[in-house]
Amino acid sequence: MSEHFRPTSRLPLFPIALRMAAHRITALLAVVCAVLGGAALITGTGVLAESGLRSQLPPGRLGGADIVVAADQEYHPDGDLPLALPERARIPSSLVGRLSDLPGVTAVVGDLGFPAALVDARGEVVPTADDPAAAGHGWSSTKLLAHPRVTGRAPAGQDEIAVPAATGLRTGDRVQVVAGGRAAVRCRVAAVVDAPGAGVYFADDFADATAARLAGRDGARRYDVIGLRTAPGSGERVADAVRGRVAGTGLTVRTGADIGETVAPGVGTARSLLVLLAGSLGGIVLLITGFVTAGALGVSIAGQRRDLALMRAVGATPRQIRRLAAAQSSLVAAVAVAPGVALGYLLAGRFHDLLADRGVLPPELPLTVGPLPALATLLLLAPTVQISARGAAWRTSRMPATEAVAESRSEPRKPSKARTLTGVLLIAAACALSVTPLLTRTVIGASATSIAGIVAAIGLALCGPALVRSLGERAVRRLRPGTPAPTWLALANVRAYALRVAAVVSPLAMAVVFVLTYTLTQTTVLAATAQDTRTGTLAQYRLSAPDLGGLPAGTRDAVQKLPGVRSAAPVGSTTVVWPYETFGEADVESVPALITTPDAAGVLDPGVREGGLAGLTGATVAVSSEVAGSRDAGLGRRIRLVLGDGTRTEARVVAVYDRGLGFGSLIVSADLAAGHTTSGLTQSLLVRTDGTATAARALADLAASRPGLVLEKTSGTVVGGKQDTPPEVWINLATIVVLLGYLLLSIANKLVAATAQRRTEIAALRLAGTTPRQIRAMMRREAAVTAAAALVSGLLLSALPLALLGQGFLDRPWPAGPAWLLPAIAATIVTTAFLTIELPTRQALRTPPADAIRAT
Repeated sequence: MSEHFRPTSRLPLFPIALRMAAHRITALLAVVCAVLGGAALITGTGVLAESGLRSQLPPGRLGGADIVVAADQEYHPDGDLPLALPERARIPSSLVGRLSDLPGVTAVVGDLGFPAALVDARGEVVPTADDPAAAGHGWSSTKLLAHPRVTGRAPAGQDEIAVPAATGLRTGDRVQVVAGGRAAVRCRVAAVVDAPGAGVYFADDFADATAARLAGRDGARRYDVIGLRTAPGSGERVADAVRGRVAGTGLTVRTGADIGETVAPGVGTARSLLVLLAGSLGGIVLLITGFVTAGALGVSIAGQRRDLALMRAVGATPRQIRRLAAAQSSLVAAVAVAPGVALGYLLAGRFHDLLADRGVLPPELPLTVGPLPALATLLLLAPTVQISARGAAWRTSRMPATEAVAESRSEPRKPSKARTLTGVLLIAAACALSVTPLLTRTVIGASATSIAGIVAAIGLALCGPALVRSLGERAVRRLRPGTPAPTWLALANVRAYALRVAAVVSPLAMAVVFVLTYTLTQTTVLAATAQDTRTGTLAQYRLSAPDLGGLPAGTRDAVQKLPGVRSAAPVGSTTVVWPYETFGEADVESVPALITTPDAAGVLDPGVREGGLAGLTGATVAVSSEVAGSRDAGLGRRIRLVLGDGTRTEARVVAVYDRGLGFGSLIVSADLAAGHTTSGLTQSLLVRTDGTATAARALADLAASRPGLVLEKTSGTVVGGKQDTPPEVWINLATIVVLLGYLLLSIANKLVAATAQRRTEIAALRLAGTTPRQIRAMMRREAAVTAAAALVSGLLLSALPLALLGQGFLDRPWPAGPAWLLPAIAATIVTTAFLTIELPTRQALRTPPADAIRAT
């Protein structure tokens, strides 16, 4: 045995790994692309998660406060992440007096917000704040602005206001004002305020009365937040004293960069969305990254089996072989990680912009760019590369040296039985998971479809060699004597090199499964939701006032007096937290809820199977049948809820309905939600008419005569007023495109590497008399077999999950989706297979056969 290899600790891994890598550039490029893309995806997902947990908002209209006291806008379940409460919770007004006498406090201001909007001479609403539902404030709130430049004086009486400088108004101008749901009145501009986050300011007496009237509050809980200004150098000491005063009340005390969290409670929901989005993406990203990286390393190590076998022959131990393979792979991965991480931060920025453009995130919510995502990427990819490389070299390292050399130019005669059995079990598990949409017609149930497809694709990768060998043998046995030589050679290669063919077919099939299941799951859920909404919405029109923060008082009475109007009912939306038990274990979910009244029975039909919407009075709710059974929320039962402002309550179930996709899991009565929403106004009005042109014209005239009212047909919106294509769909489709691009790029590099490693085989065929034309024909037939196998297997693996999805959601055994999707993915797979095999083959044919064999 060579002295060089005898002591394991003396093996010079780095120089040998470096020299081996230098001779296998093409194969290692596939590893580089896999690691680079994986690092970018994992880092981007990590940035989203970190931003959801740590991002800080600008203080906006509270920029002049040193300390802010506000209600806790989060629900804290045991052992889980907090859930955001989007409706503004109020705090006691008596706290102002209790904090005023603290040493170091120079000013204490109670701030409250209410709906307010300005209307110009043309009847159009003038933008004044990001959230019209809380644009109005009392004049004293200007003390909380950061360095405000005020032109004019404080408003006096109900007919004077102060406006932001961005409106372009001047002191002394007259403008119509819609405040707190009251009809528009003309007011004089007493002051112009230039400061970040400035809104519309009223005299304090008018503001207090308006806010109290809207929320139905008594004077005890009147303010949204309380801001404190402190003497220089006393901020921390005063903050500690304030925390002592509010201890045990459930209020939060924020200072510095944390003040921005209290400006708008809905931002907490956006941050929670980032965490949930990162969590949902993280699983599939890690799964695909691991699959692609392991496949690329498998191709790379397979191309070096002869080198590793020769090292075994000269005395290298199995452990040294595995360490060498891991060292080489780690070296190559290290080159790709740094640019991959940088690309991940860039990708996260573009994704954040997409979320902001689609209205999913507030534009002012920044990304948190720190080292943690990069560190997490390194910690996840390093063991993935190590384990994959060692696993790929395991067989060669464990074989006797003579067998390893003999097998270095061929493949094992029989695929591993354990590997094949594992693959079959995974496919069986995927089939069982596909049944989920039949059991629960929810978004969570639909997500099982895409997961089942990916699990089945991984199972195919494991049992693929045995399947390919079996099918290849059958195909070769059925060949007729007159079969052209290229066809015979192509099928013989498929049979003899089942591992190599399966390693190419599996990722292509995964791409097919991934695109079909993820895309068609989205479109099917959308179609089912639209079907529920369309069937269950009896009203033809929806009247709203988004720029006013809610519908002005008296709008419903005016609509009901119009000719041809049969029914009109107020509807809105909120979010509640629903604690429940599953199999004896406590659980909790944040649930979007529809707010309505008993009159909703005339404009909505959610498919009530028990009870009725007419019972929605007092502390009552209606529950979707999909969750009623699993959460013990049947008709007449009482359930515990936490309303959007954190108020804990109990409600009685008065109806159970079937169309949960279109109307959500929960419908709450307007009485239950009263006083627990930010604006306190009705968000929209659903109107059912007799269908005549007279009724339509009357509604249009009413909307045109009242500033800020928007009339639209319900056929273009869902009940909550969102567009038919919600932003989440575009997010998911963008994610699919990015992941598909990563998959196809990695697959292309893998195919190029696998084809380039066949230079010796091609040279041997040429020396045996095969012409270059015949070789190209052989390789094209192999590409056709590869593409056909990938498409057929991908379609078969997708068929059952998608059929059961369609049956569960649309009552038919096929999903909803664009007709061009399947031809597009087929064209993509065929093009990828042919180009990545044809081009390396042509390159290999340019090298003289003798030189190609001598180079190996």
